[in-house]
Order: sequence, then structure tokens, then C-alpha cells
Amino acid sequence: MADLEVYKNLSPEKVERCMSVMQSGTQMIKLKRGTKGLVRLFYLDEHRTRLRWRPSRKSEKAKILIDSIYKVTEGRQSEIFHRQAEGNFDPSCCFTIYHGNHMESLDLITSNPEEARTWITGLKYLMAGISDEDSLAKRQRTHDQWVKQTFEEADKNGDGLLNIEEIHQLMHKLNVNLPRRKVRQMFQEADTDENQGTLTFEEFCVFYKMMSLRRDLYLLLLNYSDKKDHLTVEELAQFLKVEQKMNNVTTDYCLDIIKKFEVSEENKVKNVLGIEGFTNFMRSPACDVFNPLHHEVYQDMDQPLCNYYIASSHNTYLTGDQLLSQSKVDMYARVLQEGCRCVEVDCWDGPDGEPVVHHGYTLTSKILFRDVVDTINKHAFVKNEFPVILSIENHCSIQQQRKIAQYLKGIFRDKLDLSSVDTGECKQLPSPQSLKGKILVKGKKLPYHLGDDAEEGEVSDEDSADEIEDECKFKLHYNNGTTEHQVESFIRKKLESLLKESQIRDKEDPDSFTVRALLKATHEGLNAHLKQNPEVKESGKKSHGRSLMTNFGKHKKTTKSRSKSYSTDDEEDPQQYPSKEGGQLYRLGRRRKTMKLCRELSDLVVYTNSVAAQDIVDDGTTGNVLSFSETRAHQVVQQKSEQFMIYNQKQLTRIYPSAYRIDSSNFNPLPYWNAGCQLVALNYQSEGRMMQLNRAKFKTNGNCGYVLKPQQMCKGTFNPFSGDPLPANPKKQLILKVISGQQLPKPPDSMFGDRGEIIDPFVEVEIIGLPVDCCKDQTRVVDDNGFNPVWEETLTFTVHMPEIALVRFLVWDHDPIGRDFVGQRTVTFSSLVPGYRHVYLEGLAEASIFVHITINEIYGKWSPLILNPSYTILHFLGATKSRQLQGLKGLFNKNPRHSSSENNSHYIRKRSIGDRILRRTASAPAKGRKKSKMGFQEMVEIKDSVSEAARDQDGVLRRTTRSLQVRPVSMPVDRTLLGALSLPVSETAKDTEGKDNALVQI
Repeated sequence: MADLEVYKNLSPEKVERCMSVMQSGTQMIKLKRGTKGLVRLFYLDEHRTRLRWRPSRKSEKAKILIDSIYKVTEGRQSEIFHRQAEGNFDPSCCFTIYHGNHMESLDLITSNPEEARTWITGLKYLMAGISDEDSLAKRQRTHDQWVKQTFEEADKNGDGLLNIEEIHQLMHKLNVNLPRRKVRQMFQEADTDENQGTLTFEEFCVFYKMMSLRRDLYLLLLNYSDKKDHLTVEELAQFLKVEQKMNNVTTDYCLDIIKKFEVSEENKVKNVLGIEGFTNFMRSPACDVFNPLHHEVYQDMDQPLCNYYIASSHNTYLTGDQLLSQSKVDMYARVLQEGCRCVEVDCWDGPDGEPVVHHGYTLTSKILFRDVVDTINKHAFVKNEFPVILSIENHCSIQQQRKIAQYLKGIFRDKLDLSSVDTGECKQLPSPQSLKGKILVKGKKLPYHLGDDAEEGEVSDEDSADEIEDECKFKLHYNNGTTEHQVESFIRKKLESLLKESQIRDKEDPDSFTVRALLKATHEGLNAHLKQNPEVKESGKKSHGRSLMTNFGKHKKTTKSRSKSYSTDDEEDPQQYPSKEGGQLYRLGRRRKTMKLCRELSDLVVYTNSVAAQDIVDDGTTGNVLSFSETRAHQVVQQKSEQFMIYNQKQLTRIYPSAYRIDSSNFNPLPYWNAGCQLVALNYQSEGRMMQLNRAKFKTNGNCGYVLKPQQMCKGTFNPFSGDPLPANPKKQLILKVISGQQLPKPPDSMFGDRGEIIDPFVEVEIIGLPVDCCKDQTRVVDDNGFNPVWEETLTFTVHMPEIALVRFLVWDHDPIGRDFVGQRTVTFSSLVPGYRHVYLEGLAEASIFVHITINEIYGKWSPLILNPSYTILHFLGATKSRQLQGLKGLFNKNPRHSSSENNSHYIRKRSIGDRILRRTASAPAKGRKKSKMGFQEMVEIKDSVSEAARDQDGVLRRTTRSLQVRPVSMPVDRTLLGALSLPVSETAKDTEGKDNALVQI
């Protein structure tokens, strides 16, 4: 953040003065929506990591992490301040703190300007320090904060000491299941001061280190140190080269590691790395699962725009649902700084000739277009300079369109000037590199047949709002006589529309895009709407929730029957419109509407001309952007995926969520990425599986918002649904050894919170990419241990197109009646680094899993070329016949489009160091114990007797749980899977299997 730079250079005296005042606390008025304000004492905690206040009914939750603060503004700038027209507050005493994912505001008023100035300066100084940290400093800071916070929360009586009973309670909270005798022994060893029976914070740190000693890391160190308790420089270099696959490891590099991570001064003098220093190094960002080089831009940025996936946002201005939530200009600043490069602006006529931005035909609040453009101008290139695409949905009159063009030119100035951009070859889109610092306006353009002197003209009018049927559009925005009955009727119609497409949902989040989620959103939003609009009649408010539920019951059956015919009634079949010429695509529009467009706005559109499917003709021109809702795009991807991929090699395509996703849930972006679509727009305000996939996709390449598509998608074509989409290309084999877990918390929605049972964790790994690559596998369950569970299990995956694959690590708490989500981390396959790595779970301070990663290049379906040289002959003979390349499994699959990757374990490798040194520990289930926790049949649906592995409700292959059978070490996994199921194999199939097995054994 550019405005924070000045705060990094404050004098130490000024900093300490600010910190002292803030930690002592200041009485301030906290403004709230619909209330006069509350007087509270606000203070900074002793670690300078949290802003707290009291009194508060939220108790421990009354806090804001400094990490979560997005910005601090001076004066009466926020929406709540603007609404407090009757409040005669001095602007110099007012400031607002914006924080959290939804840009919540904390609006405060001090008693004098000096106090406000002190708090603004202090908060910005703390924010500047955080923004300037490198990854190692941030890791160390979060670790120290976590330990300190853990100590404070365990100190129930607040005396700054922990007794043995408080330690026992802390063990349960941390999911540690140790005998009380062992805990007391460590407690006594750490309790070294005169005050026996209690631990100070320093003594607690010693106790915590004893408890956290990693047996897996200690054995790893012993193996490379010739059984000493430390590594020399030479031994450390050997470990980095052999296990971590690092190149150019120098003596200076190893000495720098010892200097940074070793805690013992004696070891530093000797230039050796002890177990504590080795542990610090292994848990540092240098040994994270994500390639540290990918934190910077490393891909070729000189290719045409159509060769990149571009991070895109839908209805960027909204903070919540699509129906009643608030619109905020700060959402543009937030998504741009998160790496988003395509933002959406819905423009409508506003009062006083000023265009406004909001979601049309809904009750979402309005913001000024001028403020939106100003915010984008300030934040577009703070994090990176690659171009920003402004997707304008224009619903304005000619007069206000001219005002829009005036603001764009007046505020963006030379950022809109594309005259100097080098497009390279003729008829090619420019590259991100050549467009650095530029803003592209995506919108309608006047037809070429109109003369240059025409001031306005007719253009087609397609936008996301047209997905909603006319009777569901709320058009009484300026009617002061709006009644609650009208509002409720509107919401009811929205609910019916939602049910029409109830099959669309974020499948990993069962509450997403459901009636319950919608009712909650509309009920809360309606109440807020009624409070903000006193002209709305008050009668009948109490019956709102009940009437909605009652109405849902009445309409449920009729809605379901109508939903069956919805897609055919409202959307035309693309097969009814064969192409008139080779390059023309397809027609999916259900009606044609036109609107007037002014010349000034049209001229701002250069490389991103919005077109409808009906208007696409392959005349060799570039610069068109085709927009599809997810429902229409789904049809195209399913029916014309290869043709769609070819189109995306020259033009841009934008996919946006269905208008029936009223709760702002997100669709699965993978099918559209697989077809080469560049602009897959998601609701950034909605956290969940889909946004996690999107974040992982764009975190690589420096999180710059542009990720290069695979070369196979930029030239040539392939069928993404094929069982072997790229038969001529080698595949990647991922051998993933899941070793252990660290500090895994209780599930976030645990009924009893910290007092709940100690978790029984297991790890699930999911490959997400082309349909043939999508599959899951999981470890066994470790009983009663979330602090340091050990699995030591190897999972193997084959990936046909690793360039677009994502690897998703999930930790679950097993329960007799199901499983509870603990945490996840998703990483692009191409960003994985081999060796021993920690996978830190997203959003959890210390929680991680420890893995060993091996990536091999393999050929064919069954074995690497090195083990099976004769396979090259089969490979070339069958290259043109995809059926021959489907391997044995193809004989049992009725639908090859859904065939999935096998558990390839024919690759025989030498026993790794991990196999030699990492043995079962006390944290693993005892051998004699029944594996009652291993029965995951409720999660593994075997649909018919001829499938060798089952797909779950997401359509993703879930392998049968390996713990239900004993597999000899020498037997390949593929044969075990086939043998475990009593398959009715025909004679032909048996013969083929015999030949294939003979081939593998060569």
C-alpha cells in the first residue's frame, strides 16, 4: 500500500508514544448502523497484534487482528458516517477501520483530534511493518503470536502463570493425548524457577518445545549426520541435494541456513545445525510445499492475451448476496490487491445525472460510478503492473453514458491510451507485457458500418441481468410507497427461480446455494433494508420468516416440475443452429434486445469488444470477448469442447455465475479452464471450495493475475473428456508420502468448541484437473491425536496434463457417523517441489502436514518407459486409436469419457530414507486395535459391480479404501484393485489382462 510507505520511517520516539497511548486505551464512540453509538474503551494488546475493546457481549471475540486490517481512513468517509446526518461530529475526531474479507467497517469518534491522529498514525505504522515483512519474518511472527496467545488463553485466572491443571486443560484443547504422568514429568522439567508448581511464559516455551519434539525430523537428521545430534555444513549440503533436489548448493548457502535457523550460539560457532535449528529450517518457507520461485513472475508474459488464464471477479462491488447486500467501492481495492485483473462494473442511471453502480433489479445499495473509477485508478497497479480489464455492463441513457466516458478519460488518462501498444504479428491480441500499466475497457462497440461521424447507434444488449425472468425483476427503486408485501413477494419469486436451477451448487459446501442459505441471507438483508428505509411500512414484519417458509412449502412441487423444462423452454439448443461457415460458433441466445450506445464510450473499447454468440463470425478479426452464463457455457463445453478450445486460441471468453445464484455462491471453474476459457468470473466475496481453487490457480506466477495456458491449448486441440487426451505426451506420476501432522485443531464448527473430543484425523488428497485426472485417495485414521499424528502412508497418482492440475490436501476429523472438515491447502501441480515438505493449512496459524514428494515422468498407462521399453512400440502402433491406449480399464468402462487415472504403482524405486527411518510411533493406532475408524464406505459409493473404483457425488473418482485389504508389497496396486472386486471378466478381457500383465513384467 503506497500510502503506508511514509509510516515505515517514523522516529522511534513517535512510535513509542503512539504505542503507549494505544496500549493504555482510549474512550471512543463506536458508531453502529441504526444506533446512536456506544462508548467503549479501545486498546492495543501487549503484543501489538490485536485491537480490542470493552465492555462487549462478544467477550473474547471483541477483537480485530492487525493482519486483517485493510485500510484506515480519516474523517467521516464511511457509509455509516454519511447516514449519521444528525450527528454533529468534528471530522478531525473521526476515523474508520476497514477489516476482514467483507470489508467490514469499525467507525470511531474520539474526544479530541489529537487522539484520533495518534490512533491513525499507530495503526498505519503497524500495518506498514506487516506489509514489509518477508515470508520468513512473517512465519516467525505468527508462530510467536500463536504461542503467546495459547499461553494467555490457558491462563484462566489471569495471573501470568500456568498450573498443572491449566496445562491438562490446554493439552485437551491442543488435541494432545498423553498420559498425565508424562505431562507432569515434562512440567517438572520445565519448572526451574523458585516458584515451584507453576510455569511462567518463558518456562511454558521450554515445556512447549519438549512437547513438540519431532521424532520424524530427529530420525531424518540422525540419518544424514551419521547418528550425531547435528548436521555439519557438508552433511546439510548432501541432504539438500539428495532429498530436497536442490541444485547449486554452496557452502555459503548452508552457512546462511545455520546462521538464520540455529538457536544455540555454541552450534553457530561450530557451524553445525542442531535438531532445533533443523526443525526451524524444515518448518520455514524454504521447505514449504509451494515452490518459492513461483512467488515471483516466472512465465513468459509476451504471448497474446488469449493464451492466459486471467483472474476475474463477478459483480465486484457486492459484499454479500446478489439480492440485498451492500455495494462498496472498497471491494474493488481489495480484489485488485488480491491479484484480480478483471473487475465488473454494472452501470445504471442515477439521480442528478450521476451514473451509479449496483446490481440491477434488486435491493442492493448504490455507489457512484465516479468513486468506483477513482478507487480502481488508485489500486489497479499497487501489487503488479499487468493490465486490468474493466468489464462494463452498460444500462445507462446516452446522457449518462457520456458522463461515464468523461470520468473514464478524466481519471484514467494515459492508462487508456493504447496507441503505443505493440501487437506484434498482424491480427493478434497484445501481450500482458506490452499492456503493463494499461486499463482495457470491455464493453459494446458501435458497428463498423456506421460512419465515424455517427454520434450514437444501436447495439445488441446482452447482460447477466437478462438471465432473470421479467416478472422477477424488482423495478420500484424510486417508489417511496414500497411496502413490505411487495418486497416479500419479490423475494418469493427469487426463491422460486432459485429452485428452478437447484442442481447448481458448490458441492463441497452443503449449505451453499440452498434454500436455508438463501432464507438466512434474505431475512438478514431484508431487516437491514427495512431499518435503512423508514418509508417502508412496518406492518407484518414478524411474519416474514414464517411466510417465506410457508410459501416455499406451497410452491415446492410446482417449481420442481417446471425446472425440468426450463432449459429447453428458455434456451435454444445449439445443435439447432449449425455453423454457416467453419469458424462461426453457435447460437444460444433466447431473445435479441438492442440499446443505444454513444460514440465516446464506444471509442474507449479497443481489444475487448463484448459480443454475443449470435454475432460471432470468423472474419479474421481479434479483440472480441464472448460472454456466457455458466448454464449456457456448460452446454457448449459438453457438446462442442474442441471447437470452443479453438475459438479461445484467438479470442477471449468470459464465464459468469448464473443469476439464480442469489446467495453469491460460486460454480466450479475447472470445466471452463479445461476448455481454455480465460475470464472465469467468480464471486470473490464468497469463501469456499471454488474460491480456494481460484486462489491456488493464480497464486503461481507471482499472483499477478495472469497464468499461461498449456501449449496444447494454445495450438492444436484435444478432447478434454477423453480417457487419454494427449497420448503422445508423457504423463506425470505423483508419489506422495503423507508422514505426519502438526497442531491440527478441532473442526471450526465443532459443537463443543475446545471442550470437544480430541480429533481422529485423516488426510485426503484430491487431484483436480482434466476429468481423466480427477481422483481422490486418503490415509487411515489416527485415533485421539491432532497434535502430532503419524500416518506414514504413500498415495500415488497419475496426471495426464499437470500444467492445469491442482493438488488439494484436506484434513478431516473422522466420526462414526461421518466426518468434519478441519482444514485444507490447494496448490498447483506445477508449483509442487520434491523432497520433504510441510503443507500449511490455509488460514490456520500452525497447523500443517509433513509429506515427502516424488514426481516421475511416465509413459503409457501402466509403467514408466525405463521399466518397460517395449511399450514404445505399443504406444506408436496405437497412437491413432484411443481405445487401444485406454489400457485394461477401458474394457470395463462403458463410458470412456469418465474413465479415470489408475493407481500407478508399477514404478519400483529404491527404498527411500523415509522408509528406513520413519517407523510407527505411539501416536499411531496399536496393531491389535480394530480399525473401526477405517470404514469409509459411506463416503465411497461403488455404483456397479464392473467399476474398479467409485466416483463420489461430485463426479470425482474416489478410490476404494485401501485399509480394507492387505496388499503384498510386490503386487502392483492396479492388480490389487482389479482383484479386490469380483469382476465378471469375459474371456476376451482375461486374455487382454494376461497380455498386459506379461507386458508389465518384461
